[in-house]
Amino acid sequence: MRAVVAKRVDRGDADLTEIGDLARAAGYEVVGELAQTRNEDAAYGFGEGKVDELAALAVENGADTVIVDNRLGPYQTYNIGGKLPEGIEVVDRFTLILDIFGQRAQTRKAQLQVELAELRYELPRAEAKTSLAKRDERPGFMGLGEYDESRERDIKNQIADIKRELDSIADKEATRRERRRESGFDLVALAGYTNAGKSTLMRQLAAELDVDENEGRHPDLETTAESEDRLFTTLGTTTRRADTGSRDVLLTDTVGFVSDLPHWLVESFESTLDSVYHADLVLLVVDASESSEAMREKLVTCHDTLYERNEAPIVTVLNKTDRVDDDELTQKREALSALAPNPVAVSGLTGENVGALRDRIERELPDWEFERLVLPLDDDAMSLVSWIHDHGTVEEESYEGEQIVLEFEAPPSVVGRARSKAGDLAAPESI
Repeated sequence: MRAVVAKRVDRGDADLTEIGDLARAAGYEVVGELAQTRNEDAAYGFGEGKVDELAALAVENGADTVIVDNRLGPYQTYNIGGKLPEGIEVVDRFTLILDIFGQRAQTRKAQLQVELAELRYELPRAEAKTSLAKRDERPGFMGLGEYDESRERDIKNQIADIKRELDSIADKEATRRERRRESGFDLVALAGYTNAGKSTLMRQLAAELDVDENEGRHPDLETTAESEDRLFTTLGTTTRRADTGSRDVLLTDTVGFVSDLPHWLVESFESTLDSVYHADLVLLVVDASESSEAMREKLVTCHDTLYERNEAPIVTVLNKTDRVDDDELTQKREALSALAPNPVAVSGLTGENVGALRDRIERELPDWEFERLVLPLDDDAMSLVSWIHDHGTVEEESYEGEQIVLEFEAPPSVVGRARSKAGDLAAPESI
């Protein structure tokens, strides 16, 4: 597939780097570029003369697709399609992203989320096709596709069905999160712009532990976190146990963020983003090898995505430090201090400073509670002691006559279960 990429900006110079990367990630060969600086035209997005230029560029380079790095309305898509020779498709930024998502979706949840996003994107276009049909516009509807009178109703029904299934999956995952917390695990999520190196960093944090030891404990556990130099490598979630020190941490890698996403697209992936929203700590990963301005824009995108629903503290991680020198890194820290106070700088590729990140994770996680239990010396109490060792940190364990004195720290949920279990033992005492 051969594509010409185009972008319009209100002011300044249009950067076509990201849309080119997205196009290549979707499998296109980029054979031409076109940019325009002007206010949006209601009919075409671009100026009409620039659309004529775009059509000529597509023909000249043998392109079969024009990819526009802007949000095109249904009528703008239709109008641009009318300027292009037959057989050349119009694809806007969000159609392209949905195409990539569709290629990468492996799990049932990811596939449902992609389908939901596609339907939400298609709905206003189906409504536009209905409007054009009533005006007796010519057939084909250019970039909009053929008209089907029942399609609008079908889309709404399909959206409702998918939302019900995703809600059911979300309920099961919420139950799983609570079970993990009750088992003594802290939940840490990796978030950040796509291609920031989250999956590579995850491999570093989990590298010292044998994942097989957790088999059966976590249904979504994967033996590897895929890491490649391409956008949207991770679409679903991958969870692994991380070694941070004294805490039992489950680390989840999630879909990468991308700039200028409409609300409906973010909403379609709400089920995946729940692993970020409801984590105990979020590691916000940024590519430190990019310019300060690019890093700032991507941090703003991430914070905007997390702002309304995120419940956890955020630690910014400046990744890929193997690509920058110390002076440059210091300058970027200073430039981004308002958005990323006290970040941790690491290299997920080489492992540099990952130990400091582990220490920071331990410090930032919610405080554990201290508890002292006095238990009868019997088999049931010994089972409880073993359980507390597995789910918390025992500070002191002593045996005094027919009693066991146990002092420990653990998550509040674990302390609560330990108290309840102790209450069921014969003649216990809690001090």
